[in-house]
Amino acid sequence: MTPVMYRVTERADELSDTVTISLVPTAEPIDTPRPGQFTMLWAFGIGEAPISIAGVSDDGITLTHTIRAVGAVTKALCGLELGEEVGVRGPFGSSWPIENAVGQDVLVAAGGLGLSPVRPIIHQVLAERERFRNLTLLIGARRPEALYYLHELRSFAVDDRIQLEFIVDAADETWTGNVGLITKLIANEELDRDRTHAFLCGPEPMMRFGALGIIDHGVPAENVWVSLERNMHCAIAQCGHCQLGPLFICREGPVVSWPTVDDLLRIPER
Repeated sequence: MTPVMYRVTERADELSDTVTISLVPTAEPIDTPRPGQFTMLWAFGIGEAPISIAGVSDDGITLTHTIRAVGAVTKALCGLELGEEVGVRGPFGSSWPIENAVGQDVLVAAGGLGLSPVRPIIHQVLAERERFRNLTLLIGARRPEALYYLHELRSFAVDDRIQLEFIVDAADETWTGNVGLITKLIANEELDRDRTHAFLCGPEPMMRFGALGIIDHGVPAENVWVSLERNMHCAIAQCGHCQLGPLFICREGPVVSWPTVDDLLRIPER
């Protein structure tokens, strides 16, 4: 429960309201997070917020988080400069079952900031590429200028080990790619129903209809996984803020199998 102090060593402005920061511990680090888990980041004098882990260094020490400024805590975290410190608790929650996909096709679908929690999946599969079959990454954004990790995405685009497709809700005069919802890309995919594992993160409607679209291809529902982030507050299933039916998202989630939440995601978030 006591935060470990970390120092900001890198900072990149993704969008006007979103930054990516890298953190290294000033003392004993937290346990190495698994892909899909989150930490609680503490801004001094303001509070703490749950933030998905966007990456971990090979030695398990340096943590990467992408943060959007939507409230007092996240605004403070986005304002951190190089050398400043932040408190870190965790890691918390469930993780992506990447090992289940060994020897199988991997489909990753992300909408908006949902690319951050699935980013460690991409890194692990690329690092262990020979253990997996096809790797497909589908990325959706509201508009072209709202895409994250542009340098990395450009490298993915020319990497023949990965199939990458983009789609935006609204195009500008420079956009020559797909326009529409990510479900359009999913509908056009040729999926091996017996050998595909899918991992999705983004707005809940995108995950719901994306998961159903993948299942329509014949992929078993138990091979479809989503990451939820409903109002997490304490990270230890005590406050009830993140309760979704019988689930506490901070404990049973954020990563859950589709059959676990199929009916629950029909309930609007309030």
